[in-house]
Amino acid sequence: MQFKLENWHKLSIYAVLTALLLSGIAWLIAHFSLRVMGEFGETVHPLEHWSMQVHGALIMPFAVLVGSLLLQHMRRAHRAHRNRASGWTMILSLMWLAVTGYGLYYFASETARPLWSVAHWVIGCALPVLLFLHIFLGRRHPKA
Repeated sequence: MQFKLENWHKLSIYAVLTALLLSGIAWLIAHFSLRVMGEFGETVHPLEHWSMQVHGALIMPFAVLVGSLLLQHMRRAHRAHRNRASGWTMILSLMWLAVTGYGLYYFASETARPLWSVAHWVIGCALPVLLFLHIFLGRRHPKA
């Protein structure tokens, strides 16, 4: 049974994930390193707002792409007992990112926002490593 994605599908996921990662890193840099001194003290750098808008907009196509994996890739691999641990780690990480991202937008108070933020970006920065590991482990498995 084949669990490989078609090239267009794989490249779309990689492209959107890369753009998400870059926009998230741009936010981290702007938030922690590019503060600007204004008339009334330290102010937000324009890149911080711009990168957050791009990051939020990219979630929509990424959610569609991840959802498109459910019937073919995820269901078949799960039923075949292939790469389950790293696959579930990917699913749980994506769910964590969705919950913390939603929480940052709708629930986080000013005092809790730094905790929500760290909880989000630590897993977000780890996601490409988790994806690489998932792919590596899947390719290593002998073909049935």
